[in-house]
Amino acid sequence: MLKNYKWLVSAFALLFLLLVGIQIYFLYKTYQIKENNIYDKLDKDLGQYQPILRKKLEVSEDTVQKMLIRFNKGEITKKQLLDFFTKNKEAIKPYFSHYVDSVASRSKLQVAVSHQFINVLSTPENKYILDSTITIYETNRSITKVGRRYGGEWETSNENRDDKTNKLNKFYSFKVKTHYNIQILNIKSIVFRDLTILIISCILILAAVLWLFTLTIKNLISQQKQVEILHTVVDNIAHEFKTPIATLKIAAKSLRKDWNPENLPLVERQINRLESLMQQLQENDDDENVETYYDDWNNYIEDLQFANAKVEFVLHNTTPNTLPFNRTAMETLIKNLCENSAKYGATRVEIDLRAIQNTLDIKIADNGNGIPKKEQQRIFEKFYRIQSDNIHNTKGLGLGLFLVKDIVTRYNGSIELISEPGKGTTFKIALPYED
Repeated sequence: MLKNYKWLVSAFALLFLLLVGIQIYFLYKTYQIKENNIYDKLDKDLGQYQPILRKKLEVSEDTVQKMLIRFNKGEITKKQLLDFFTKNKEAIKPYFSHYVDSVASRSKLQVAVSHQFINVLSTPENKYILDSTITIYETNRSITKVGRRYGGEWETSNENRDDKTNKLNKFYSFKVKTHYNIQILNIKSIVFRDLTILIISCILILAAVLWLFTLTIKNLISQQKQVEILHTVVDNIAHEFKTPIATLKIAAKSLRKDWNPENLPLVERQINRLESLMQQLQENDDDENVETYYDDWNNYIEDLQFANAKVEFVLHNTTPNTLPFNRTAMETLIKNLCENSAKYGATRVEIDLRAIQNTLDIKIADNGNGIPKKEQQRIFEKFYRIQSDNIHNTKGLGLGLFLVKDIVTRYNGSIELISEPGKGTTFKIALPYED
């Protein structure tokens, strides 16, 4: 059945995927903005750490400059220069980590920071005296993946003059390229915590759209099934009317040629059959309050026995002489249930009628084919017929049980169905009444 809506499902799937993509992109951009805001605030809060560290440890550009000059002059080796920076880094680390943690803890951040020399260029000679990265200072927490990096350069110079002549002996100048790296180790949990409501809202919106579409498809399928059922009903009506109409045509031609009173019962039976079919299709709001008498129940069973000679109908009736139920309604109820039994393979139908404590109990049990569980929820629907290989094998319009249910509801009663395939069917009906 979904084949008829294949284009609709395909279009929805495409648009839904597009909506999911838009939501994911929106969340991604929101995540980036939130992450950048956190880094910007942290960078601002940490902006004063360099003057504090220099004052604390008396580390200055002059000290670094002197070490670079001594290394450039060959007075110390590269290892000694690196050892100086390493020793300086380890000395700074506790104080630097404490300061960073005190700032970051205000926002419950776990922060790692490092400051590095990328290379050192001696400008007069245009020669790199250091071409490998040196970490100048860092926190106890190590950076695993740089979250924010700031590049920079600074220059330092020194003139060496003769004390007597003031003549310039040597000019030293260095250009240092630096990287300042920051990583918030728990940035994902912090950002996702702040975006929880937004993420849940997006998921709920997508779920609501999907649910509404599913509900719409179900309704469309249900409507299409109803249309198909109505088409089937029309086909069955034509099928049911075909035989009596054809019979009446033949009888009319016969009567036109030769008047024969023996044909009149045949005509009457076909007219009654057509009238019965019409009554099933009409919505009868019969206000006539005709009581049901004890003998009426016997008449109903006699009519059923006459019309279904191969089925044995057994009546057990202990009701009073009169009951305040519409006679036509009771006839419809009994005949529809019993005819259903005869249609679906029953050879014996037992009807048990009892009036106990102002309640009419009707029990109709047969030894027919039974009703599958999957069909039991729908058999009281208007025009519904149990599906089989050929729906015309069992004649009817699918109105019998619907009318039974309507009568039971009208009298504020209840109906119970007990059935298993191959084990027959039992209907139990309770109709309350007042004396």
